[in-house]
Amino acid sequence: MGLHDLEFRMYGLVPYNISDIQKGIQFQHAVTEYMIKYPMNSDILDELGKWAHYDKTSIILNGGTTNVNPLEPGTLNIYLDKLEHHNIPVSKFKEPDLGNQLTAVVFLADERVWDKDKYPDFEWGDYKKWIKKFNFQSEEEKKQILFLRDFLPQFKLA
Repeated sequence: MGLHDLEFRMYGLVPYNISDIQKGIQFQHAVTEYMIKYPMNSDILDELGKWAHYDKTSIILNGGTTNVNPLEPGTLNIYLDKLEHHNIPVSKFKEPDLGNQLTAVVFLADERVWDKDKYPDFEWGDYKKWIKKFNFQSEEEKKQILFLRDFLPQFKLA
């Protein structure tokens, strides 16, 4: 299984308290920032190119609240920290018209994260056989995919 055998989706987290059209606009700002941020990273460029040319699916999720005060971060700020802590390639957008508050966080995820039919959750049994199905290319990739599988289900569509 190679990169081109996997389907990708661009996920975005946005605040709950902006209009629906603004959620889409903020998401797109962050996607554009993602394209600017990762042009020289060949692994990300391959995934981004695959998504942009073939898959094109975007999922915008409710990221909760946002706050510029580092002593009282909003949930969106906390989620960004978690994603970065787990080395998930992310991009963000801070809206100048809203006091530079964080208004979108985006990241790519392949089907091993979200396709639970093809890649079901682990149930009691042979862990090595279950892990082999994912065909991880590195220990880092394994950690990232397994983190995102646990992270994403907590969200609802924006």
